[in-house]
Amino acid sequence: MMNVKLKHYQKEATKTQMADAEPYQIIQMLMVGVMDSLALAKGSIERGDLEQKSRSISKASSIIVALRSSLDFSVGGEVSDNLNALYEYMTERLVDASVAKDTEAVDEVASLFREIKSAWDEIPMQARVEAEQQRAATANVG
Repeated sequence: MMNVKLKHYQKEATKTQMADAEPYQIIQMLMVGVMDSLALAKGSIERGDLEQKSRSISKASSIIVALRSSLDFSVGGEVSDNLNALYEYMTERLVDASVAKDTEAVDEVASLFREIKSAWDEIPMQARVEAEQQRAATANVG
């Protein structure tokens, strides 16, 4: 019972963080969610916990699909194209990992995703501010 209450509290805390976050921070939180889910998936495969493996891989895949759908090809150009292809590849590898119970495929996706997250985390504050201002200006025009 206590575990259920803790999970509910964590879920509500995450919702609050997301509601108050800027787009940059939301992407960061989603990326952490992918990494956490991949770690859980790998551990679940190693333990033979197929139910948890399925939930974890499904969650990681869903977040990657959401990240992919958030790409702005009109602004991102080649970077968006490359991320799109990489996200598609990662999703396919997670299907492979799930079907074959393959920790190496999970590790491969985690390694690729870690590189993307590392690059995202290093975006300078000034660039984030400018992107947010541009996004706000575009939203006000429409």
